Amino acid sequence: MKELIAHDLLKIKAVFLRPEQPFTWASGIKSPIYCDNRLTLSDVEVRNDVENALAKIVREEYPECEMVMGTSTAGIAHAALVGNILNMPMGYVRGGNKDHGRGNQIEGKCEPGTKVVVIEDLISTAGSSIETVEALRSAGAEVLGIASIFTYGMKKATDRLLAANCKNVSASDYDTLLEVAAKENYIKKEQIDSLISFRNNPSDESWIGK
Repeated sequence: MKELIAHDLLKIKAVFLRPEQPFTWASGIKSPIYCDNRLTLSDVEVRNDVENALAKIVREEYPECEMVMGTSTAGIAHAALVGNILNMPMGYVRGGNKDHGRGNQIEGKCEPGTKVVVIEDLISTAGSSIETVEALRSAGAEVLGIASIFTYGMKKATDRLLAANCKNVSASDYDTLLEVAAKENYIKKEQIDSLISFRNNPSDESWIGK
């Protein structure tokens, strides 16, 4: 599954590797990778692969799940599609409370005690994912964990998820992506080590030009 999803993401440039001309994140950090999993929604074949992979994760890793909840905004469509595959209720969690109407942060009927899996498109530092988890927990939901399309596997995210006592299972990951990218000639095999060093310490730019 991980190899298939990595292949799909590279094929449609939802994940784009450019080590020779790094992207600049909002934080100023130089990055060899750009990820926009919203593009998976526009390709029917890839979309089917992604949603079936997420549904498989929910079935196998969280068999007690009663409802899927998307992160706002990128996880909403994926939660709807996965919920349809699993014949399961879905909803989503806003980044904050609405400033009108009932002021909801959680959209959809999620009763206290409901066993929930959060559907996320990307785990980078895991900050927004954990905010979603905490909002659901505060409302009384039992969050079983997260099912995500892709993770960088950064230490900061791993530490945050551990501290929040929250499991994440991703359909694909950075290490798998690099292996597939080298095999399919998106990058050179000898670039893998420097790209791994970026993941291990994003603030260290010594990987650039290696």
